[in-house]
Amino acid sequence: ETENASDPASQPIDQIPALNTCIQERSPHAIASPRKGRYCIWLPLWMHDKVTSCLEIVQSRPFSAQKIDVITHVFHVYKNYQSLLDYSERDALTGLFNRKTFDEQFSRFTSPEQSDRPQPLAAGPDEGESAGDATHQWLAVVDIDHFKQVNDRFGHLYGDEVLILVANILRSSFRSHDKIFRFGGEEFVVLLRSTSLSTAHKVFNRFRKNVEDYYFPQVGQVTVSVGFVSTAHGSPVEILGQADQALYFAKENGRNQVRYYDDLIAEGHLKTKVSNDDVELF
Repeated sequence: ETENASDPASQPIDQIPALNTCIQERSPHAIASPRKGRYCIWLPLWMHDKVTSCLEIVQSRPFSAQKIDVITHVFHVYKNYQSLLDYSERDALTGLFNRKTFDEQFSRFTSPEQSDRPQPLAAGPDEGESAGDATHQWLAVVDIDHFKQVNDRFGHLYGDEVLILVANILRSSFRSHDKIFRFGGEEFVVLLRSTSLSTAHKVFNRFRKNVEDYYFPQVGQVTVSVGFVSTAHGSPVEILGQADQALYFAKENGRNQVRYYDDLIAEGHLKTKVSNDDVELF
């Protein structure tokens, strides 16, 4: 009889040689010799050249060839279904989530259950939370500086390559449970989960610096501007608007910088009109 498997994340992959080899060779499945009288088969799920998850099936007797065939066929159907879902949710060029998925993801992201759950940062050693730091969810709007000039000077093929490379830097700069979207053109949105204001500043600035330090083939240096805001108050449209205003200020005042909406309000750079929620720059 097949048993429920334990969480694979509890065991490092380098301690499972058969699975490690399977992933390196991109084999459809891996079968391990018995462990404590149990037989295992693993089926990795690939997405955009990365293994996003792995199905582990455990039973008390060896897997027959017929059973392996049934398992792999069912898993193949599941992968096709996931691909269809993924196709509708993701931007075709970068593989990031697209604008259509933002509303649903944003509602989930800002739910009380998620807000109250601290998440460890896959960040630098100086980015730990202080005991007194309040944690929030954060939304950032990212825009590639002078992107039109890239397209005009080098052509849209190189412009697309810049978009793909910036998307890759975004993936490597944030955690797997943070959400990254391409909103169209050269604009991206990041939902950063459960961290303090000081750490959010550091993480967004680290991403900005990662882009600045990266050499883009043919194009050379590319920079980004970032505007961010807490998601604690307001509708998605209002929060996006506030982050956009912080981004606009960053781009109008030198580019290649990260600006926090509340700081701009406090410093008098932005003023909220209570009557119609428009924001003035002065």
